[in-house]
Amino acid sequence: MKTTRLTQPALFRHDFTLVVIGQIVSLFGNAILRFALPLYLLRQTGSAALFGAVGAAAFIPAVLCSPVGGVVADRVNKRDIMVALDASTAGLLLLFSLLLGRVPLVPLVAVCLMLLYGIAGAYQPAVQASIPLLAGEEQLTRANAIINMVSTLSALLGPVIGGVVFGAFGIRPILWVSMGCFALSAFMELFIRIPHRPQAAAGGVWATVGRDLGESWRFIRRERPVFLSVVLVLALFNLVLSAALIVGIPVAVVGVLGRSDGLLGLTQGAMGLGGLFGGLLAACLGSRLKPAWGGRLLLCASLTAAGMGAALLPQTPPTVGYWAVTAMSFAVMVLSTLLTVLFCAVVQGQTPPELLGKVMAFMMAVSNCASPLGQAVYGLLFEALPAWTVLLGAAAAALLTAGCSRNVFRKLDA
Repeated sequence: MKTTRLTQPALFRHDFTLVVIGQIVSLFGNAILRFALPLYLLRQTGSAALFGAVGAAAFIPAVLCSPVGGVVADRVNKRDIMVALDASTAGLLLLFSLLLGRVPLVPLVAVCLMLLYGIAGAYQPAVQASIPLLAGEEQLTRANAIINMVSTLSALLGPVIGGVVFGAFGIRPILWVSMGCFALSAFMELFIRIPHRPQAAAGGVWATVGRDLGESWRFIRRERPVFLSVVLVLALFNLVLSAALIVGIPVAVVGVLGRSDGLLGLTQGAMGLGGLFGGLLAACLGSRLKPAWGGRLLLCASLTAAGMGAALLPQTPPTVGYWAVTAMSFAVMVLSTLLTVLFCAVVQGQTPPELLGKVMAFMMAVSNCASPLGQAVYGLLFEALPAWTVLLGAAAAALLTAGCSRNVFRKLDA
């Protein structure tokens, strides 16, 4: 008797491939810009507190725009959202380049970063919600790993190239390269076909947004309350550790260790390489990557941050300290990428398609909402205290958080 052999559908079909390529181009432009603009501000002002405050202000629109982006992602063709936001970013950079040197620097950089982060907050729910529509359920972990690898590959190349270009030519070539990346990405995304089923609106725009967000909240509270527990753990971890590293790594490399812009780019490139390795590891593990691993990943990330703080002790030679910080930056990104891929795949696999954009956006907003406050506080702490004490204190708080989170991740696994 003849038997039929079942095979998994190919992941890299036309539309998913175009999403991946568009993400490579767009996220590279984003990475090089997010590296150069804060560094330009730090170099011009020399203030860690101002650096942290502007970074914190930039995160606020991302948190606020993410839920709205989730609602839009479930109601509007996701391809159209990607095209519109990438084209808008290219226009924003053109305006910034025309205003640079003509208006005060600090408010100009702050407003530009806030708009960039707000656009990114609205953009990512569309990408995340499109993954289950372009990849089968059995391919979700690998598809998420590939999207994260693209993000981290861009984070790898962006700071390295950005550090070299910024150190040699200044900020303007960075602006033009990024502008070209966003324009090219918008053009490529015109040819993506993502299945879309229109949903009826509930009155006006704000009434629809309110109803949809309420629907996602009811789903989480009634059907998957463990999602809320996990996202609160991640928010606390972002507050005590992620914010410390976002502010602390540039301050440590440039301010404490006295390294060049190119070496800072190399360190942040190592973070991108760590994310790339973490994505490859997640893709290889596939369904063997279990939610119960979440607590262990947070624990290892906390210990890695403690090692970074120890590398900045006064008796450590600057060259040794620099390479230790760079190695720890690589390691912490491996761990965080594994956790991100794991969490996204679990949520996508356990959420109805018509709610996925809203639920993902809600969870991203909650998990990231503490980061602006953390960055503002850590900017002040790095200005007032030795960097090694701040990082060791952050690592201690993160260790406590990781220890309390083990039962939460076990419930997610169940």
